[in-house]
Amino acid sequence: MSDFAEFRRLVERAWVDRTLLSDGETVGAVRGTIAALDHGAVRAAEWSEGGWRANIWVKEAILLYFALAQMELIEIGPFEFHDKIPLKHGLDRAGVRVVPPGTARYGSFLEPGVILMPGYVNIGARIGAGTLIDTWATVGSCAQVGRNVHVAGGVGIGGVLEPPSASPVVIEDDCFIGSRCVLVEGVVVEEGAVLGANVVVTASTPIIDVTGPVEKVVRGRIPAQSVVVPGSREKRFPAGVYHLPCALVIGRRSEKTDRKTSLEEVLRQFSIPV
Repeated sequence: MSDFAEFRRLVERAWVDRTLLSDGETVGAVRGTIAALDHGAVRAAEWSEGGWRANIWVKEAILLYFALAQMELIEIGPFEFHDKIPLKHGLDRAGVRVVPPGTARYGSFLEPGVILMPGYVNIGARIGAGTLIDTWATVGSCAQVGRNVHVAGGVGIGGVLEPPSASPVVIEDDCFIGSRCVLVEGVVVEEGAVLGANVVVTASTPIIDVTGPVEKVVRGRIPAQSVVVPGSREKRFPAGVYHLPCALVIGRRSEKTDRKTSLEEVLRQFSIPV
C-alpha cells in the first residue's frame, strides 16, 4: 500500500475539493487506484490492529471514479449494457472461470481459481482463490470474500460505499454460506463458519450461542468455526408478543486438515439446509 502514497494524497485532496477532478494528475490518481483494485494491488478493506478496517481513501477513489466516468454502450456478443463501469477483462490470463451471464465489474479482483456462476461481483469487491460464487449470488461493492469459500445460490452479500469509513461485509477463509443467506452492514463471518440456508445477519441481528447452559449474544460477527441456522426470539410490544429474527450458533465445526471432509460432516451432523 505504501507504493500508492501519492495516489492516496491526490485522492484525499480531491475528495475534499471536487474541482481538482479537472486536474490531469488527480484524474490519473483516481483511475490508477481503480486499476490497482482491478489487479489486486490495493484493496477496499484489510485486517489491521485486530480487526477489519476500510481503506477510506480507496473507497473515496471509487466514488470519485463514478463522478469521472461517462455512460457508454457496452456490447458483448448478444448482450448489451449501458453503464459507467466496464466489465473485467483478461479472465483467462487470471485463471478465473466465469459462466455466462456471470458478471464481474472492472475494479473488482478475483484470485486464480475463483468460479463465478451466473452471479454478480461489484466494483471494489475481492474474492479469494478457490472460492465459488454460485448462481444468482451477489457480492456487493467492496465486500471481501476469503479463500476456499462456498457462496451458495441466491446469497446476498451487501456492499457499502458510503460513508467511505464504513467497513464492508467480510467473509473469511473456508466458510460455507448457505442458499439465500443475506449478510449486510459490515458483518464479519470469521474463518471456517458454516451458515445454513436463509440466515439473515445485519449489524444489529442477535447472534446467539445456544450450545451452553446460558446463551451468549454477539452482534455483527459470526464467530470462527460456528455452525449457524436462522432462529427467532420473543419480544414484547404494547400490541403483544412477537418473534423477531436472530441467528443461532448451534455447534462448532471440528478442526481438521481436510476442510472439505469437515464441512460435509458438519452438514450431515447438524442437518443443515444448504
